Amino acid sequence: MEEIINRVAQSALTTLNLELLLHPGERVVYDIKHNLFQGLILREKDFREFVKTHDWSQYDGKNVAIICSADAIVPTWAYMLLATKLQGHAHRYVFGDLEALEQELFQDAIAAIDAEEYRDAKVVVKGCGSIPVPTYAYVAIMQKLLPVAASMMYGEPCSTVPLYKRPKV
Repeated sequence: MEEIINRVAQSALTTLNLELLLHPGERVVYDIKHNLFQGLILREKDFREFVKTHDWSQYDGKNVAIICSADAIVPTWAYMLLATKLQGHAHRYVFGDLEALEQELFQDAIAAIDAEEYRDAKVVVKGCGSIPVPTYAYVAIMQKLLPVAASMMYGEPCSTVPLYKRPKV
């Protein structure tokens, strides 16, 4: 009987799993609508008092999306004031919904990659995982690694879709 050889394990492919790069912290929404007077306006004095006395430690290590779901005009400084309190508590905070937060987290993760670690590598960007990876993250990783990688593929090491191969000079 012949020995079974795992050619995938012996290959020179480098697998990059984007979902493993993502910050694992909890994602929460801070909705400024709860600070509106009669659901319509933001009163500066009341808001400043709230910001001063609120327990911001509940956001320690979390990723926060700041929104206003009410149909109200909220001055820009109010969001900026929230940022002053989230700084030092939240891992990351953004103005926008959870999708905007996720995009920022992926952008942060991809920016932190040292592209030189992938120089001349045959890179497989892992598809299908337990966490949905948005398309923009896949495009961003291509932008980051195309200048250095020898080739780029998508999928699993045993079944890849070739995307790019550096031309031979």
